[in-house]
Amino acid sequence: MTCPAWPETLGPVLCIVGARPNFMKMAPVLRAFAAHRPAIPALLVHTGQHYDRDMNDRLFEDLRLPHPDINLEVGSGTHAVQTAEVMKRFEPVVDEHKPSCILVVGDVNSTLACTLVGVKKGIPVAHVEAGLRSFDRGMPEEINRVLTDQVADLLYTTERSALDNLLREGIAPERVAFVGNVMIDSLVANREHARRPAEILDAAGFDGAVAASPAGYTVVTLHRPSNVDQEETLRPLLETLREVSERLPLIIALHPRTRGNIERFGLNDLVAGPRIVLLPPQGYLEMLGLMAGARLVLTDSGGLQEETTALGIPCLTMRENTERPITVEQGTNTMVGRDRRAILAGVSEILAGGGKRGRIPELWDGHAAERIASHLAGWLMDRQAACGGR
Repeated sequence: MTCPAWPETLGPVLCIVGARPNFMKMAPVLRAFAAHRPAIPALLVHTGQHYDRDMNDRLFEDLRLPHPDINLEVGSGTHAVQTAEVMKRFEPVVDEHKPSCILVVGDVNSTLACTLVGVKKGIPVAHVEAGLRSFDRGMPEEINRVLTDQVADLLYTTERSALDNLLREGIAPERVAFVGNVMIDSLVANREHARRPAEILDAAGFDGAVAASPAGYTVVTLHRPSNVDQEETLRPLLETLREVSERLPLIIALHPRTRGNIERFGLNDLVAGPRIVLLPPQGYLEMLGLMAGARLVLTDSGGLQEETTALGIPCLTMRENTERPITVEQGTNTMVGRDRRAILAGVSEILAGGGKRGRIPELWDGHAAERIASHLAGWLMDRQAACGGR
Protein backbone atom coordinates (compact mmCIF):
# COMPACT_ATOMS: atom_id res chain seq x y z
CA MET A 1 0.00 0.00 0.00
CA THR A 2 1.34 3.45 -0.92
CA CYS A 3 1.93 5.72 2.06
CA PRO A 4 0.42 9.20 1.89
CA ALA A 5 2.82 12.03 1.16
CA TRP A 6 3.43 15.13 3.22
CA PRO A 7 1.48 18.00 1.63
CA GLU A 8 3.69 20.01 -0.71
CA THR A 9 2.21 23.21 0.67
CA LEU A 10 3.59 22.41 4.14
CA GLY A 11 7.26 23.19 4.52
CA PRO A 12 9.75 21.29 6.70
CA VAL A 13 9.90 21.46 10.48
CA LEU A 14 13.04 23.28 11.62
CA CYS A 15 14.38 21.35 14.63
CA ILE A 16 16.66 23.42 16.86
CA VAL A 17 19.57 22.23 18.99
CA GLY A 18 22.02 24.48 20.74
CA ALA A 19 23.66 22.59 23.61
CA ARG A 20 24.43 19.02 24.65
CA PRO A 21 21.13 18.23 26.47
CA ASN A 22 19.20 19.27 23.34
CA PHE A 23 20.80 16.44 21.34
CA MET A 24 19.38 13.74 23.63
CA LYS A 25 15.92 15.29 23.32
CA MET A 26 15.99 15.86 19.57
CA ALA A 27 17.37 12.49 18.42
CA PRO A 28 14.18 10.50 19.17
CA VAL A 29 12.01 13.28 17.73
CA LEU A 30 13.83 13.15 14.38
CA ARG A 31 13.50 9.36 14.30
CA ALA A 32 9.79 9.62 15.07
CA PHE A 33 9.33 12.22 12.31
CA ALA A 34 11.01 9.88 9.80
CA ALA A 35 8.93 6.88 10.92
CA HIS A 36 5.60 8.74 10.88
CA ARG A 37 3.26 8.14 7.96
CA PRO A 38 3.42 10.37 6.10
CA ALA A 39 7.01 11.13 7.04
CA ILE A 40 7.41 14.62 8.46
CA PRO A 41 10.19 16.51 6.62
CA ALA A 42 12.65 18.09 9.02
CA LEU A 43 15.86 20.08 8.94
CA LEU A 44 18.22 19.97 11.92
CA VAL A 45 19.57 23.40 12.83
CA HIS A 46 22.54 23.55 15.23
CA THR A 47 22.99 27.08 16.54
CA GLY A 48 26.52 26.31 17.75
CA GLN A 49 25.71 27.80 21.17
CA HIS A 50 27.89 25.15 22.77
CA TYR A 51 30.31 23.49 20.42
CA ASP A 52 33.09 20.98 20.99
CA ARG A 53 33.91 19.17 17.74
CA ASP A 54 35.11 15.95 19.39
CA MET A 55 32.21 15.81 21.86
CA ASN A 56 29.62 16.67 19.23
CA ASP A 57 30.88 13.96 16.87
CA ARG A 58 30.64 11.42 19.69
CA LEU A 59 27.14 12.51 20.62
CA PHE A 60 25.91 12.33 17.04
CA GLU A 61 27.32 8.82 16.73
CA ASP A 62 26.06 7.62 20.12
CA LEU A 63 22.55 8.96 19.57
CA ARG A 64 22.42 8.02 15.86
CA LEU A 65 21.66 11.69 15.30
CA PRO A 66 22.19 12.99 11.75
CA HIS A 67 24.71 15.76 11.40
CA PRO A 68 23.08 19.19 11.23
CA ASP A 69 21.69 20.41 7.96
CA ILE A 70 22.52 23.95 9.06
CA ASN A 71 25.09 25.16 11.61
CA LEU A 72 24.84 28.80 12.68
CA GLU A 73 28.23 28.64 14.48
CA VAL A 74 27.26 31.26 17.03
CA GLY A 75 29.76 30.28 19.73
CA SER A 76 29.94 31.52 23.29
CA GLY A 77 29.13 34.97 24.64
CA THR A 78 27.04 36.73 27.24
CA HIS A 79 23.37 35.77 27.40
CA ALA A 80 22.38 38.93 25.55
CA VAL A 81 25.04 38.61 22.85
CA GLN A 82 24.39 34.93 22.31
CA THR A 83 20.60 35.30 22.12
CA ALA A 84 20.87 38.24 19.73
CA GLU A 85 23.41 36.47 17.51
CA VAL A 86 21.25 33.36 17.23
CA MET A 87 18.26 35.51 16.24
CA LYS A 88 20.29 37.41 13.63
CA ARG A 89 21.66 34.23 12.04
CA PHE A 90 18.46 32.19 12.28
CA GLU A 91 16.13 34.66 10.59
CA PRO A 92 17.62 34.16 7.08
CA VAL A 93 17.26 30.38 7.56
CA VAL A 94 13.54 30.83 8.21
CA ASP A 95 13.21 33.10 5.16
CA GLU A 96 14.99 30.59 2.93
CA HIS A 97 13.28 27.36 4.02
CA LYS A 98 9.76 28.64 4.77
CA PRO A 99 9.09 26.07 7.50
CA SER A 100 5.67 24.81 8.51
CA CYS A 101 6.84 24.87 12.13
CA ILE A 102 9.85 25.49 14.36
CA LEU A 103 10.43 22.89 17.06
CA VAL A 104 12.53 23.83 20.09
CA VAL A 105 13.51 21.76 23.11
CA GLY A 106 14.57 22.56 26.65
CA ASP A 107 15.56 25.93 28.03
CA VAL A 108 18.87 27.16 26.58
CA ASN A 109 19.36 30.58 24.98
CA SER A 110 18.90 29.09 21.51
CA THR A 111 15.44 27.84 22.54
CA LEU A 112 14.22 31.34 23.32
CA ALA A 113 16.06 33.03 20.45
CA CYS A 114 14.63 30.79 17.72
CA THR A 115 11.19 30.97 19.32
CA LEU A 116 11.24 34.76 19.14
CA VAL A 117 12.26 34.73 15.48
CA GLY A 118 9.49 32.27 14.67
CA VAL A 119 6.63 34.04 16.39
CA LYS A 120 7.63 37.45 15.03
CA LYS A 121 7.56 36.00 11.51
CA GLY A 122 4.24 34.23 12.01
CA ILE A 123 5.71 30.70 12.02
CA PRO A 124 4.16 28.24 14.51
CA VAL A 125 6.50 27.18 17.32
CA ALA A 126 6.29 23.93 19.29
CA HIS A 127 8.15 23.68 22.61
CA VAL A 128 9.16 20.24 23.85
CA GLU A 129 9.64 20.04 27.65
CA ALA A 130 7.29 22.94 28.36
CA GLY A 131 5.90 24.02 31.71
CA LEU A 132 8.84 23.05 33.93
CA ARG A 133 9.46 25.63 36.64
CA SER A 134 12.07 26.03 39.37
CA PHE A 135 10.40 29.30 40.50
CA ASP A 136 13.88 30.80 40.69
CA ARG A 137 14.11 33.80 38.38
CA GLY A 138 17.81 34.00 39.15
CA MET A 139 18.33 31.05 36.81
CA PRO A 140 18.74 32.16 33.18
CA GLU A 141 17.08 28.90 32.12
CA GLU A 142 13.95 29.82 34.05
CA ILE A 143 13.60 33.06 32.10
CA ASN A 144 14.02 31.14 28.84
CA ARG A 145 11.37 28.61 29.90
CA VAL A 146 8.78 31.18 30.95
CA LEU A 147 9.15 33.40 27.89
CA THR A 148 9.22 30.52 25.41
CA ASP A 149 6.03 29.04 26.85
CA GLN A 150 4.24 32.38 26.75
CA VAL A 151 4.61 32.80 22.98
CA ALA A 152 4.92 29.27 21.56
CA ASP A 153 1.85 27.78 19.86
CA LEU A 154 2.19 24.18 21.08
CA LEU A 155 3.51 23.14 24.47
CA TYR A 156 4.52 19.51 24.95
CA THR A 157 4.88 18.56 28.62
CA THR A 158 6.81 15.80 30.39
CA GLU A 159 4.73 15.65 33.59
CA ARG A 160 1.18 16.56 34.54
CA SER A 161 2.17 19.25 37.05
CA ALA A 162 3.55 21.30 34.15
CA LEU A 163 -0.02 22.05 33.05
CA ASP A 164 -0.78 23.64 36.42
CA ASN A 165 2.26 25.90 36.01
CA LEU A 166 1.12 26.96 32.56
CA LEU A 167 -2.48 27.60 33.61
CA ARG A 168 -1.26 29.84 36.44
CA GLU A 169 0.59 31.88 33.82
CA GLY A 170 -2.58 32.39 31.78
CA ILE A 171 -1.84 29.86 29.03
CA ALA A 172 -4.86 28.24 27.39
CA PRO A 173 -5.04 24.48 28.03
CA GLU A 174 -5.73 23.71 24.37
CA ARG A 175 -2.15 24.77 23.59
CA VAL A 176 -0.81 22.04 25.90
CA ALA A 177 -0.35 18.31 25.24
CA PHE A 178 1.02 15.85 27.81
CA VAL A 179 3.28 13.49 25.84
CA GLY A 180 5.94 12.22 28.25
CA ASN A 181 9.69 12.67 28.34
CA VAL A 182 11.81 12.48 25.17
CA MET A 183 14.99 12.36 27.29
CA ILE A 184 13.80 8.97 28.49
CA ASP A 185 13.14 7.92 24.89
CA SER A 186 16.89 8.26 24.30
CA LEU A 187 17.71 6.37 27.47
CA VAL A 188 15.37 3.48 26.61
CA ALA A 189 16.70 3.29 23.04
CA ASN A 190 20.34 3.29 24.13
CA ARG A 191 20.37 1.47 27.49
CA GLU A 192 21.64 -1.80 26.00
CA HIS A 193 24.44 0.05 24.17
CA ALA A 194 25.79 1.82 27.29
CA ARG A 195 29.52 1.48 27.92
CA ARG A 196 30.67 -0.65 30.84
CA PRO A 197 32.23 1.43 33.68
CA ALA A 198 35.41 -0.69 33.85
CA GLU A 199 35.98 -0.15 30.12
CA ILE A 200 35.52 3.61 30.50
CA LEU A 201 38.07 3.79 33.31
CA ASP A 202 40.53 1.54 31.47
CA ALA A 203 40.28 3.76 28.39
CA ALA A 204 40.98 6.80 30.56
CA GLY A 205 44.14 5.24 32.01
CA PHE A 206 42.74 3.98 35.31
CA ASP A 207 42.85 0.35 36.37
CA GLY A 208 39.11 -0.01 36.85
CA ALA A 209 39.45 -0.74 40.58
CA VAL A 210 37.05 2.07 41.45
CA ALA A 211 34.31 0.54 39.30
CA ALA A 212 34.96 -2.82 40.99
CA SER A 213 34.77 -1.42 44.53
CA PRO A 214 32.61 -3.76 46.67
CA ALA A 215 30.61 -0.81 48.01
CA GLY A 216 30.16 0.65 44.54
CA TYR A 217 30.98 4.18 43.49
CA THR A 218 29.44 7.63 43.23
CA VAL A 219 29.09 9.52 39.94
CA VAL A 220 29.50 13.29 40.33
CA THR A 221 28.74 16.13 37.93
CA LEU A 222 29.04 19.76 38.94
CA HIS A 223 28.75 22.65 36.54
CA ARG A 224 26.15 25.28 37.49
CA PRO A 225 27.60 28.80 37.79
CA SER A 226 25.92 29.22 41.19
CA ASN A 227 27.96 26.25 42.44
CA VAL A 228 31.30 26.60 40.68
CA ASP A 229 31.96 30.23 39.76
CA GLN A 230 32.81 31.51 43.25
CA GLU A 231 35.53 30.07 45.47
CA GLU A 232 33.38 30.50 48.58
CA THR A 233 30.82 28.06 47.18
CA LEU A 234 33.06 25.72 45.17
CA ARG A 235 35.61 25.09 47.95
CA PRO A 236 33.13 23.78 50.57
CA LEU A 237 31.39 21.65 47.96
CA LEU A 238 34.70 20.03 46.98
CA GLU A 239 35.58 19.56 50.64
CA THR A 240 32.27 17.79 51.14
CA LEU A 241 32.82 15.61 48.08
CA ARG A 242 36.23 14.64 49.44
CA GLU A 243 34.51 13.49 52.64
CA VAL A 244 32.07 11.47 50.53
CA SER A 245 35.02 9.81 48.77
CA GLU A 246 36.19 8.41 52.12
CA ARG A 247 32.95 6.43 52.23
CA LEU A 248 32.55 5.67 48.55
CA PRO A 249 34.92 6.26 45.61
CA LEU A 250 34.01 9.15 43.33
CA ILE A 251 34.01 9.25 39.54
CA ILE A 252 33.77 12.91 38.58
CA ALA A 253 32.96 13.81 34.97
CA LEU A 254 34.55 17.24 35.14
CA HIS A 255 32.93 20.05 33.18
CA PRO A 256 35.48 22.43 31.55
CA ARG A 257 34.01 25.36 33.49
CA THR A 258 34.48 23.52 36.78
CA ARG A 259 37.98 22.30 35.91
CA GLY A 260 39.01 25.84 35.02
CA ASN A 261 37.70 27.25 38.29
CA ILE A 262 39.34 24.51 40.35
CA GLU A 263 42.66 25.50 38.82
CA ARG A 264 41.97 29.22 39.09
CA PHE A 265 41.15 28.97 42.81
CA GLY A 266 44.01 26.57 43.58
CA LEU A 267 41.72 23.73 44.69
CA ASN A 268 43.38 20.84 42.86
CA ASP A 269 44.38 19.08 46.09
CA LEU A 270 40.71 18.65 47.00
CA VAL A 271 40.07 16.46 43.95
CA ALA A 272 43.32 14.49 44.09
CA GLY A 273 43.68 11.05 45.61
CA PRO A 274 43.26 7.32 44.94
CA ARG A 275 39.52 7.36 45.70
CA ILE A 276 38.73 10.19 43.28
CA VAL A 277 38.77 9.64 39.52
CA LEU A 278 38.64 12.76 37.36
CA LEU A 279 37.35 12.21 33.84
CA PRO A 280 36.85 14.70 31.00
CA PRO A 281 33.27 15.31 29.78
CA GLN A 282 31.88 11.95 28.73
CA GLY A 283 29.94 10.82 25.70
CA TYR A 284 26.30 9.89 26.09
CA LEU A 285 26.84 6.12 26.16
CA GLU A 286 29.73 6.48 28.61
CA MET A 287 27.70 8.64 30.98
CA LEU A 288 24.74 6.30 30.72
CA GLY A 289 26.93 3.34 31.63
CA LEU A 290 28.53 5.14 34.56
CA MET A 291 25.14 6.15 35.99
CA ALA A 292 23.57 2.73 35.49
CA GLY A 293 26.41 1.10 37.44
CA ALA A 294 26.59 3.69 40.24
CA ARG A 295 25.55 3.25 43.87
CA LEU A 296 24.41 6.86 43.80
CA VAL A 297 24.72 10.07 41.76
CA LEU A 298 25.60 13.52 43.12
CA THR A 299 24.78 16.27 40.64
CA ASP A 300 23.45 19.74 39.91
CA SER A 301 22.20 18.72 36.46
CA GLY A 302 18.54 18.74 35.51
CA GLY A 303 18.82 15.93 32.99
CA LEU A 304 20.58 13.57 35.39
CA GLN A 305 17.71 13.96 37.86
CA GLU A 306 15.43 12.47 35.18
CA GLU A 307 17.83 9.79 33.99
CA THR A 308 18.58 8.49 37.48
CA THR A 309 14.84 8.28 38.16
CA ALA A 310 14.39 6.22 34.99
CA LEU A 311 17.35 4.00 35.95
CA GLY A 312 16.25 3.60 39.58
CA ILE A 313 19.56 5.02 40.88
CA PRO A 314 19.45 7.23 44.03
CA CYS A 315 20.29 10.85 43.20
CA LEU A 316 21.30 13.68 45.53
CA THR A 317 20.89 17.05 43.81
CA MET A 318 23.15 19.87 44.98
CA ARG A 319 20.67 22.65 44.30
CA GLU A 320 18.10 24.52 46.36
CA ASN A 321 15.30 23.94 43.84
CA THR A 322 14.36 21.82 40.86
CA GLU A 323 12.23 22.39 37.79
CA ARG A 324 11.63 18.63 37.71
CA PRO A 325 9.62 18.01 40.91
CA ILE A 326 8.33 14.66 39.70
CA THR A 327 11.84 13.25 40.19
CA VAL A 328 11.51 14.10 43.90
CA GLU A 329 7.82 13.21 44.33
CA GLN A 330 7.88 9.93 42.39
CA GLY A 331 11.49 9.27 41.47
CA THR A 332 14.83 8.68 43.17
CA ASN A 333 15.87 12.31 43.60
CA THR A 334 16.52 14.12 46.91
CA MET A 335 17.33 17.82 47.08
CA VAL A 336 20.32 18.45 49.38
CA GLY A 337 21.49 21.90 48.24
CA ARG A 338 25.05 22.80 49.20
CA ASP A 339 24.50 21.77 52.82
CA ARG A 340 27.36 19.54 53.97
CA ARG A 341 25.28 17.79 56.62
CA ALA A 342 22.41 17.11 54.22
CA ILE A 343 24.77 15.69 51.60
CA LEU A 344 26.59 13.42 54.05
CA ALA A 345 23.31 12.33 55.66
CA GLY A 346 21.92 11.45 52.24
CA VAL A 347 25.00 9.39 51.42
CA SER A 348 24.82 7.61 54.78
CA GLU A 349 21.16 6.73 54.26
CA ILE A 350 21.83 5.28 50.83
CA LEU A 351 24.84 3.26 52.03
CA ALA A 352 22.75 1.91 54.92
CA GLY A 353 20.33 0.48 52.39
CA GLY A 354 17.95 3.39 52.29
CA GLY A 355 17.55 6.06 49.68
CA LYS A 356 14.62 6.44 47.38
CA ARG A 357 13.57 3.53 45.22
CA GLY A 358 11.02 5.56 43.33
CA ARG A 359 8.96 4.55 40.34
CA ILE A 360 8.89 5.42 36.65
CA PRO A 361 6.61 8.44 36.07
CA GLU A 362 3.61 8.31 33.76
CA LEU A 363 4.44 8.22 30.02
CA TRP A 364 8.20 7.94 30.64
CA ASP A 365 7.95 4.85 28.45
CA GLY A 366 10.21 5.52 25.48
CA HIS A 367 7.40 6.64 23.15
CA ALA A 368 7.08 10.38 23.85
CA ALA A 369 8.57 11.37 20.49
CA GLU A 370 6.04 9.21 18.64
CA ARG A 371 3.22 11.02 20.43
CA ILE A 372 4.76 14.37 19.50
CA ALA A 373 5.05 13.37 15.84
CA SER A 374 1.43 12.19 15.69
CA HIS A 375 0.06 15.28 17.44
CA LEU A 376 2.17 17.78 15.50
CA ALA A 377 1.35 16.26 12.10
CA GLY A 378 -2.37 16.35 12.85
CA TRP A 379 -2.18 19.90 14.18
CA LEU A 380 -0.30 21.20 11.13
CA MET A 381 -2.66 19.52 8.68
CA ASP A 382 -5.73 20.79 10.53
CA ARG A 383 -4.23 24.28 10.56
CA GLN A 384 -3.55 24.09 6.82
CA ALA A 385 -7.13 22.93 6.14
CA ALA A 386 -8.49 25.80 8.23
CA CYS A 387 -6.44 28.20 6.10
CA GLY A 388 -7.89 26.81 2.87
CA GLY A 389 -4.89 24.61 2.02
CA ARG A 390 -2.43 27.48 1.90
